[in-house]
Amino acid sequence: MLEDTYHRIIDYLRISITDRCNLRCVYCMPEEGVQTCSHDEILRYEEIERVVRVAAALGIRKVRLTGGEPLVRLGVVALVRALAHIPGIEDLAMTTNGILLARHAPSLAEAGLRRVNISLDTLHPERFRAITRWGELDAVLEGIAAAFAAGLEPVKINTVVIRGQNDDEVVALARKATESGWHLRFIEWMPVGDAAEQDWHARVVTAAEIRAHIEAELGALVPATVNGAGPARTYKVPGAPGTLGFISAVSEHFCATCNRLRLTADGKLRPCLLAADEIDLRAALRQGAGEADLKALLQKAIQAKPLSHHLADHIQVRDRAMAQIGG
Repeated sequence: MLEDTYHRIIDYLRISITDRCNLRCVYCMPEEGVQTCSHDEILRYEEIERVVRVAAALGIRKVRLTGGEPLVRLGVVALVRALAHIPGIEDLAMTTNGILLARHAPSLAEAGLRRVNISLDTLHPERFRAITRWGELDAVLEGIAAAFAAGLEPVKINTVVIRGQNDDEVVALARKATESGWHLRFIEWMPVGDAAEQDWHARVVTAAEIRAHIEAELGALVPATVNGAGPARTYKVPGAPGTLGFISAVSEHFCATCNRLRLTADGKLRPCLLAADEIDLRAALRQGAGEADLKALLQKAIQAKPLSHHLADHIQVRDRAMAQIGG
């Protein structure tokens, strides 16, 4: 069992398998994209598998694959199959923008993926293209349907709410989720990368504000539970099949219960999403590190986890875009 200096149990590893993406969401990366890693800079699948085996031996029980967009990397189904068979890994999930999910959902489920989180910030096609810059809403809706059909449940929908961009849709999105059986989570926008340079406070819509808008239209929400709810505070409209979660990383951070590490696509282990500290696993892997060496680096990262992020102190993450970290 892995425990940090603040007595938090660390059992969750998020792995970015690529820094490339087929969209350019306004809160994730600039329209021109980011400087992507070369082929040699990205961790190979066998290196990712080795890290997960060592992490599982230490007590990591949950793994989530992210990007960029994980489904743009070739051979991702084979990676899922390899990770799903590692002893100790009890939950294997993926976060995706959903554009390519319709074609991959059946094979991902067959390979051992348990569930998916799908990004969806609007129900309007024109606004969807404006937020993602390149995307088509219908492709994501088809991906959501395919996830349900493949049994990748609970299907969670991630909605980043930005003032002046999509905050007028929170009620419509909540109504769609409750009627469709989606498990929708409203996420406060976080200043990372280029977004940290903006007047970001004015664009944050707090979880409390979002919930108030929804309850004013749909009535009082009641507490609910969802498998793998993570940091979301989860509720539902009484009698509805879907749930609504609220992730308040800015206004009411949940750092005291953080249970995760992040591995970037280029092999850097980050103890905190919103801090720039990194430990280089790729160099260790390619210099012949043994299992004991890798365990020591993982434990070093865990001991380096801060008590909390420092957004309240006006310290933002500018070293990487969100797509380069993995969210």
